[in-house]
Amino acid sequence: MKTRPTTRERLVPHTIDGKTRMVPDTETIEIPLPPRDWDQIGINTVTGIVALALLGCMGFSTASIGDLLSRVTPEPAAYGAAALFDLAWIGCSIIEWLARFTPDRAAKARAGGYIALAVAMGAVAAHGWIAGGIATGLVGAAASGLAKGLWAIVLDYQAAPLSRRDSAYFEQELSEAAVELARIPVRRRVNRARALVEGERRALEADSGSADPDPSGQSEDSTDPNVHAINPGAVTTKEAVRIAWDSGVRDDEAAAKYVAKVTGKAPSPDTVARYMRLLRTNLAG
Repeated sequence: MKTRPTTRERLVPHTIDGKTRMVPDTETIEIPLPPRDWDQIGINTVTGIVALALLGCMGFSTASIGDLLSRVTPEPAAYGAAALFDLAWIGCSIIEWLARFTPDRAAKARAGGYIALAVAMGAVAAHGWIAGGIATGLVGAAASGLAKGLWAIVLDYQAAPLSRRDSAYFEQELSEAAVELARIPVRRRVNRARALVEGERRALEADSGSADPDPSGQSEDSTDPNVHAINPGAVTTKEAVRIAWDSGVRDDEAAAKYVAKVTGKAPSPDTVARYMRLLRTNLAG
């Protein structure tokens, strides 16, 4: 059995003049090595091969499709668009791997990947046919097919097989997690809306409780005995606005006209608008 030396530190008793203390000490021990995991070595090797194949395939496809498109568009735009052909099916393959625990969702990514691969292979074959003939086009298109096929085999080998019940269980787990995640922005929006409503309500209450610029809006039950109403039987602006509101008037201008008609004088538009806002807030609450 193969071993490897390793050094570790431990506390050991050490006595001087009859007084013992625990002091650090080092020792070297031999630890047995586990046997090589040839399966993991093999899958790592294949993964490296797939990565190289994807890079080579993408470079070849981009060059081929870019040369084809550069005949009708500027080269930077042509080669930028050419890179999308392989990036599309590579992205779908990555999503397929991420969704391996939910087969229904992985199936959509798998189908999209094969569609994007077919488009990319068709574009490479068209360029090869124009540049060198049918054989050149078919061989060039086969490069993308081989890279995609190798990757699909590796992904299928790496993905753990799941029963239908297992898949349904994981779907429910992901659904619950998604609901919890979705609650965060929804709760934030609800709290923001409630804060705006509360701020508007407090502002209106503070506004209505401040000194009224219109003397006709003051209450007849004033606590100051030295203050006497000039015309106790007259309708105040606030009362007139309330009557107009109860009659179905919702427009500030129409309410102001009604107040002027009832009280016999033109009210302040800002005062009428404030009373109308307060009534709307009370109705909404």
